Amino acid sequence: MTFDNTWTALGLLAGSEIFLLTFTIGIYVAALWLFRRTRIGLLHPLITSAAVIIVFLLATGISYEQYHRATALIDFLLGPSVVALGYALFRQMEHLRAHAVSILTSVVVGSVVGIVSVILIIRLFGAGAAIEASLVPKSVTTPIAMSISERAGGIGSLTAVVVILTGIFGSVVGPFVLRKLHISSRIAKGLAMGSAAHGVGTARAMEMGAIEGAVSGLAIGLMGLVTALLVPVIEGLL
Repeated sequence: MTFDNTWTALGLLAGSEIFLLTFTIGIYVAALWLFRRTRIGLLHPLITSAAVIIVFLLATGISYEQYHRATALIDFLLGPSVVALGYALFRQMEHLRAHAVSILTSVVVGSVVGIVSVILIIRLFGAGAAIEASLVPKSVTTPIAMSISERAGGIGSLTAVVVILTGIFGSVVGPFVLRKLHISSRIAKGLAMGSAAHGVGTARAMEMGAIEGAVSGLAIGLMGLVTALLVPVIEGLL
């Protein structure tokens, strides 16, 4: 077999759906292993795996559309993962009922602080209205954040990037901050991780404990709902 034929065969293999799906899962598992061994924030598995995949797609000339079709199974599994969060909430329902008032209060206060702080900082630096609208929902899970951003005249792609970076930063720094502040309440830990770092923070909260993970999952939904309601109100007042 000639070199050209070999290269063509490798190109066909790299572009196959089963290879791209396996490659994606393998890269993430390797990135997760590396992060757990090093605990370096910049080596977070989402950052590392995304960087490797981007370089791979550019090097092979595979389009994002082709890659997205090949990894559609991963998108599909997001549905069952949401159901899994609901099951975790159900198992911890007793704890959630006992702290219903504090949970709602914390989410509302966290949402107000997050919205107001972003607006004030953006206006202090003189950024435009589009940037402000894009960054306001930074602590909300990506689908809801993009909807809030686009409805307010923001840039959806910028919002998505900022939300992901916020989640990564929160999942890495959050547990350290909670330890330094000597916060021992499992409810408080879950609320902090879910409210500030949404899905990525919830994944980290689940590693901290069942209650933390359940409360963090609840905080994702509540934070999205409250933020969507408060953004136009607060922007109108400011």
